[in-house]
Amino acid sequence: MNKTVLKSYISGVIDAPSSKSYMQRAVAAALLAKGRTVIKNACFCNDAVRAIDMVKSLGAKVDISNRDVIIEGGINPQNNILNCGEAGLSLRMFTPIAALHNTPITITGEGSLAKRPLPNIQHTLKQLGVKISSNNNHIPVTVKGPIIGGNANVDGSLSSQFLTGLLMALPVAKNDSTLSVDNLQSIPYIDITLDVIKSFGIDIKHNNYKEFLITGNQQYNAIEYSVESDWSGIAFLLVAGAINGDITIKNVNNNSVQADIAIVDALKEAGVNYTIVDNSIRVIKSKIKSFNFNATHCPDLFPPLAALAAVADGTSVITGTDRLLHKESNRAESIKSELNKLGIECFVRNNKMHITGGIIKGGTTDSHNDHRIAMAISCLALISENPITITNAGCVSKSYEHFFQDIAKLGAELK
Repeated sequence: MNKTVLKSYISGVIDAPSSKSYMQRAVAAALLAKGRTVIKNACFCNDAVRAIDMVKSLGAKVDISNRDVIIEGGINPQNNILNCGEAGLSLRMFTPIAALHNTPITITGEGSLAKRPLPNIQHTLKQLGVKISSNNNHIPVTVKGPIIGGNANVDGSLSSQFLTGLLMALPVAKNDSTLSVDNLQSIPYIDITLDVIKSFGIDIKHNNYKEFLITGNQQYNAIEYSVESDWSGIAFLLVAGAINGDITIKNVNNNSVQADIAIVDALKEAGVNYTIVDNSIRVIKSKIKSFNFNATHCPDLFPPLAALAAVADGTSVITGTDRLLHKESNRAESIKSELNKLGIECFVRNNKMHITGGIIKGGTTDSHNDHRIAMAISCLALISENPITITNAGCVSKSYEHFFQDIAKLGAELK
């Protein structure tokens, strides 16, 4: 699906989207709980739907009623192949969870996920009693448990997602576990994991994120759980409003542990006019100044920050491009390519992206099948001299399935 976005002033009030990060973890926790969990304010983006499908394959019973997802937990694999689509978190999270059972289970995926590495997963899981094989540290990966716990080393340099899977699986393993973690990236995502499992009755202690102490034989409780708002999606709405609008986003958790809440700090540094009241945030079109921002621990903010920088006065510098190589695209190169097409100077050097703001010219752009690239370009189209067409714009459904409907409600003109 291609989408053309025309120059538009957006205004009004919109509900914040639900968090796919929280949703996927809550779905996994509900699988591990005995009894009936009700997940409210559920997210139904593509990645969340894949997580739901995976817990069904692992034995959970699932019913959906409006915005609620009801899950009867319990691992009893119905299939020996799990397809996580293009959901990187589901791939890395459900691999240790599948290893709780003694049935050989193969986890595979699609699209860009086939190129994304699974470094050191085999070494770590073998330390914990799992038989495992992979395609040269890529999918498909096959595991046979049960995972018994123990002491293991975890490499956190490329992603925190595998550690999330271990933190979810090991509390129900037979033995206690100690995980020694090196060079952990995206620490706030581990905070999300710990927040979710704590809600389900699981206790894990850690020493400054370098050592995790996990008691075995714990029990997940079946609960009623409400998914909080998604700061990754909110970031694009805020940038869109700052570029050309006056919008209020409601039902926002302004005390979230999500990494992408850091967008508020970036807006402040860029001189954007915003106000936060209770559970809402309002942003108004502003004269945007250049800024410096370190996105190492919030790499998903690169696309909205790049859009903000593209219309800023001067050159902005965003640090952390080394974190972008193994996203849905080579995200640093994708951002540079599309900004250059739109007439914006952008280059990447020494783990930093340099963007000089200017006039957005319009034309045809490529999403690179990357949901966040498509949303960033849509923000820039709101102020573009000419319409911008985004090829394969339907990829936004990976994380924010009703993004285009939401900006249309706010007044964006779409074709």
